[in-house]
Amino acid sequence: MRTRNTTKKPHAPTPGTLSSGTNRHLHEAGGAVGGALAGAALGFIAGPGGAAAGALIGGAVGALVAKVGDEESERVSLHDGELDAVIGVNGGDLGAPNLEHPPATRGTYSAAASGGAGSSGATAAGPMQTPED
Repeated sequence: MRTRNTTKKPHAPTPGTLSSGTNRHLHEAGGAVGGALAGAALGFIAGPGGAAAGALIGGAVGALVAKVGDEESERVSLHDGELDAVIGVNGGDLGAPNLEHPPATRGTYSAAASGGAGSSGATAAGPMQTPED
């Protein structure tokens, strides 16, 4: 007697494809059902024929909207991944302490950076301040 191997490997999405074909089809089916219900409700004004036509048209539009939404979401996700790789979010060099900055050209550092500047104006500590006229 033969036994089937029932262990499943996790599905790793490849770049340029949606995360899972099954999830995509379920999402499109959900969009079609929602569109069909909305189309039938609007078409019901014209009677049973209008409800049927509205359901067909609404289902097609709902599935199309879900498909386009999935494709756009994937495109944005891939673009964000590319940007993360460029700026070092995933590469491990974001905020690296070994960056070499160019030296100051005149040697004049700002007073705020050296701690020499004080605060100007009144502070907002304490009870609410009365507005000036």
